[in-house]
Amino acid sequence: MQYSWLSLASIGIVLMGLSACGSNQPIHKSAALSTQPAIDANFPDPTVMYAPDGYFYAYGTNTVIDGKLIHIQVARSHDLYDWEILPDALPVPPDWAERDFWAPHVMYDSLQKTYFLYYSGESVDPAMGKCLGVATSKSPAGPFVDKGSPLLCGDAFIEIDPMAFDDPQSGKKYLYWGSGHQPIKVQELADDRLNFREGSQPVPVLDILQGGGPDNYQKLVEGAWVTYKDGFYYLFYSGDNCCGEHAHYALMVARSTDPLGPFETMAESTGVANNLIIERYKQWLAIGHNSIVKDKAAQEWVVYHGIDSLDRPKGRVMLIHPLEWEGGWPVINLDDNNKR
Repeated sequence: MQYSWLSLASIGIVLMGLSACGSNQPIHKSAALSTQPAIDANFPDPTVMYAPDGYFYAYGTNTVIDGKLIHIQVARSHDLYDWEILPDALPVPPDWAERDFWAPHVMYDSLQKTYFLYYSGESVDPAMGKCLGVATSKSPAGPFVDKGSPLLCGDAFIEIDPMAFDDPQSGKKYLYWGSGHQPIKVQELADDRLNFREGSQPVPVLDILQGGGPDNYQKLVEGAWVTYKDGFYYLFYSGDNCCGEHAHYALMVARSTDPLGPFETMAESTGVANNLIIERYKQWLAIGHNSIVKDKAAQEWVVYHGIDSLDRPKGRVMLIHPLEWEGGWPVINLDDNNKR
């Protein structure tokens, strides 16, 4: 079903746009994308990818729609502006996880002609804690089927927020993940993408920062997103507290000449006061957990979630902004009337 500036009380979803979803033209509504939610409903931890079928697909953390639990949300669009909500991408949860499926990342392997969904899940065994899972599908919309066992489990919420990355320089396949007041880590994946490569070990690439008062968003680091540009691997990450009454969250960046790090933060490299590239603005709070996607005109966009301070019960909505580069670092230029 297509939605366009229509409030659907039964499912609590508002989506932007008029019916241009069938268009193959590049984005032509950037002003609206910069000032309004792309999906004005609870759609946390958004990952957006462009699939061979000509659609952009957005994946989000679990939610409840019309009284029904959706394990992994998925929507699609021709232009990043008009979005069509699709059925649950993971309709049958794995036996190893009992509830809470979040922070999905989907990538396409053209050789295997298969889509891989990496996600976080709560184990049925309290001793296993929270885990990283992986599922596959022949369609970007799913349904995805879990491989049958978690990739990795651990105490508290350390082993969460996976992001798969293929190094364009070496061809190696990597998985980044982490949170729980521990460093963000990376480990090489096997060729099947369903397991870690035999003999590989997790490598910490970015640590937390202690102290610093309310301006320190790096007391916890999570939501890794890695991209390669002009000889550098850029690690986008979020911290420090995504949710709740005292949410304090923002998007930061570091870079390295090696996908295994170490990553140097923007503050360490340039001497600026902090590593932030976007934080609270206008009514939007708790900005973070991003992905990056190019539109059909090769313009890069950063997609992230935020809390509408004027309507907190709505949850974390999906926002999108153009991404620019200045002096070797990413820049998000908010509209003047959109700033605090």
